[in-house]
Amino acid sequence: MADIRVERLAKVLVNYSLGVKPRQWVRIESAALAADLVGAALVEITKAGAYPLTRISLPGLAFQFQRLANEDQLRFVSPAAKLETEKLDASLSIWGGNNTKESTNLDPKKLAISRAAGRPIFNRFLKRIADGSLHWCGTQFPTEASAQDAEMALVEYQDFVYGAGKLDEEDPVAEWRKVSARQAKLVRFLSTLKTVRIVGLDTDLSFRVGGRKWINCDGHENFPDGEIFTGPVEDSAEGHIRYSFPANYGGKEVENVRLVFNRGRVVEAKADKGEEFLNSMLDTDPGARHVGELAFGTNYSIKRFTKNTLFDEKIGGTMHIALGASLPESGGRNKSAIHWDMVCDTRKGFTVYGDGKPIMKDGKHSRF
Repeated sequence: MADIRVERLAKVLVNYSLGVKPRQWVRIESAALAADLVGAALVEITKAGAYPLTRISLPGLAFQFQRLANEDQLRFVSPAAKLETEKLDASLSIWGGNNTKESTNLDPKKLAISRAAGRPIFNRFLKRIADGSLHWCGTQFPTEASAQDAEMALVEYQDFVYGAGKLDEEDPVAEWRKVSARQAKLVRFLSTLKTVRIVGLDTDLSFRVGGRKWINCDGHENFPDGEIFTGPVEDSAEGHIRYSFPANYGGKEVENVRLVFNRGRVVEAKADKGEEFLNSMLDTDPGARHVGELAFGTNYSIKRFTKNTLFDEKIGGTMHIALGASLPESGGRNKSAIHWDMVCDTRKGFTVYGDGKPIMKDGKHSRF
């Protein structure tokens, strides 16, 4: 029996998140397991009068290439990828593969080469999103592999995913517009601040944010959504932070990450598991050791860590810091081939200060 929430999700993604218009060129990138959502999204794109393009990935292909490719092959960037980056009007990324641990044993140095080679396209993609010439949204299709990571049965995980997106509501779009209005109040307050400081267990990290723009994330570029972010001043990060949540990137998991910052740059990076991978990614390029994003998670429907950054960075009352590329719409200027969100659980024993005054304590905002 078809899940009505898949059809609702497709409608929200195409008509609200991406705002697809007639005669636009719209790409769907997806794992094969998400075929139901791909089909539903294609129907909505076609109904909107646009031109759909599908890019479906099969299990194991990316792994085989990354494992066997020589350095020349790793550095090759497809002309087709360049064309799509320049010409697409909208792009939908649907995550939901067969094996979330597929890349665990791949050579981190080879992964870093691939990331560095893709940097120009990645930066151009971000720039087009920022200037509004390209609309992008990423979402998760619930699969057995992701449910297993989250330590849930598939039916539980489906309820979790669709519940976080308010897809059990008759009019999900109306609900997300309420979220947008509520978050706008916090954005107005954060926009008055010059500094933000996070203090808690093994953590005392400060940033300058004056002159930067705080962005209200209300379901247009991630779905589900629920965060407010900015690009802190590039040389401003000072102090140290420890992440109790594992940091996941490209299917690899790094545990108990500890970072030390000086003049905006990571000068020491330690981890109990995956430390070599952590430092390989931070050595991708000069921008990889700088902070590109500082954000508050505001989706209080998401309460538990599931090893999926799409959801984990939105957990209400948490904060996350992305190493690497800034999102240009925030005014951030850092450039890198990576953008690695690491989530700090600030819901217990943490206080966040704005201009020296408490603005969030134990995950509860004073203005939200």
